[in-house]
Amino acid sequence: MNLTILIPLLNEEESLQELYTWILKVMQSNNYSYEILFLDDGSTDNSWTIIENFATTNPNVKGIRFMKNFGKSQALHAGFAQAKGDVIITMDADLQDSPDEIPGLYNMITQQKYDLVSGWKKKRYDSVVAKNLPSKLFNWAARKTSGVELNDFNCGLKAYKNVVVKNIEVSGEMHRYIPVLAKNAGFGKIGEKVVQHQARKYGETKFGMDRFINGFLDLITIWFLSRFGKRPMHLFGAIGSLMFVIGFVAAAYIGISKLYHMYNDMKYTLVTNNPWFYIALTTMILGTQLFLAGFLGEIILRTKNNEARYKIANQINL
Repeated sequence: MNLTILIPLLNEEESLQELYTWILKVMQSNNYSYEILFLDDGSTDNSWTIIENFATTNPNVKGIRFMKNFGKSQALHAGFAQAKGDVIITMDADLQDSPDEIPGLYNMITQQKYDLVSGWKKKRYDSVVAKNLPSKLFNWAARKTSGVELNDFNCGLKAYKNVVVKNIEVSGEMHRYIPVLAKNAGFGKIGEKVVQHQARKYGETKFGMDRFINGFLDLITIWFLSRFGKRPMHLFGAIGSLMFVIGFVAAAYIGISKLYHMYNDMKYTLVTNNPWFYIALTTMILGTQLFLAGFLGEIILRTKNNEARYKIANQINL
């Protein structure tokens, strides 16, 4: 099978028919063998009924419906697990991603041998204040932190080799950082393609300041996981040991100083009156706690079990 089209969605009943017809036109004109997998993330409108109607007339249409809204990352995780195409294309259901971009993305994977190709909405039709400026700041921070030179991390229109999606773990709200996850998994050939961005035709944007803030928090998380996720002791243990040594040296200095004064019958003050006593005590306690945090992190890493992060209510043709 050439292609799997993954479409995560939430309450997009107005755009689904137009999007589906558009995708079919692209598939037929390029003679692709394909599957379209709709990922309904707990919609409360008629989106799932529309998807069921598609599936009754087209066996290439498949669907997964969550019991409630678990998030885009969980939807993509479920879709990646089921995808059978040689190339996987992800796109949003709001018609802001153009299906006409699919052949170009497919060719970059199959002919230019990219592992992953991310769309770049160079010219956007979103609100400048609400989305454009925050996105530019977010993308700058993501580039500097991850080392992946992409201009638009958050573009939903992406193409992947099948082997890539089978070897990355998308959780939380990490869908923004799939290129970083792919790089960390060893897939280094990551490309970018300028794609057409269209103004939202139906419904309302799901973007809000909470997503912007969460995006930066997830960026810190993925930076930590990429560098210390496999070895938390390397970070916490190193800092904890350093702080403990500093505190121990300070405590030893205080103790030796008092003994020296006592031996020479010199005037001395109580240890508890010396501010360095509290500095030494605090750094030793914090150092021990950080060391234990690293140790516990190592234990958790080796004993964790991968529990399902979402519940599926219905499936179609799977």
